Amino acid sequence: MFLAEPPPTPEVLAAYADDRAAGGHVDNLTRAWCWRPDVMDLAADTRAALLASSELTEREVAVLVTATAAARQDSYCALAWGSRLAAHADPDTAAAVAAGTTAGLGEREAALARWARQVVTDPNGTSTAGVDALRAVGLTDRGIFEATTLIALRLAFSTVNDALGVEPDRQLADGAPPALARAVTYGRAPAVAPSS
Repeated sequence: MFLAEPPPTPEVLAAYADDRAAGGHVDNLTRAWCWRPDVMDLAADTRAALLASSELTEREVAVLVTATAAARQDSYCALAWGSRLAAHADPDTAAAVAAGTTAGLGEREAALARWARQVVTDPNGTSTAGVDALRAVGLTDRGIFEATTLIALRLAFSTVNDALGVEPDRQLADGAPPALARAVTYGRAPAVAPSS
């Protein structure tokens, strides 16, 4: 990371403790976002509020975020969310989405992955036809809004991480399915040393 470690305020120490309790180490992204723990919490709360009553399934969310990360060339989120997708589907499907294809996805999931790539690479190039393609696979206008907002929130989160040089945690890279790890050939390389 290009920034120094944030001062050990009570809020920072609480965030670090939460990470250690969940995964045994402090995530590199938490160290960056803890320059403003209140903003980190707000970002998490916004995402949680969006998904609390969403029509998107957990697997569809994993598809959307993995496809967004791949199109954005964000290795951290591709490894993290690709691993989640592998748990909901299988490692080869997760690797395919992380590599920018739709192999292994159902029709609705493939449409969501294509929408994610369009929104990331050329949001002004979207059209009624693109929205109609999502409707054709059963998404309501509310679901389309939710998917698009989730993509935009992930882009903001990824941009902060990438711009500040946040490397994927070594533990994340080592724990990813091998097929997924081989597919993520873009973005920042994982940290050499494990996070503590």
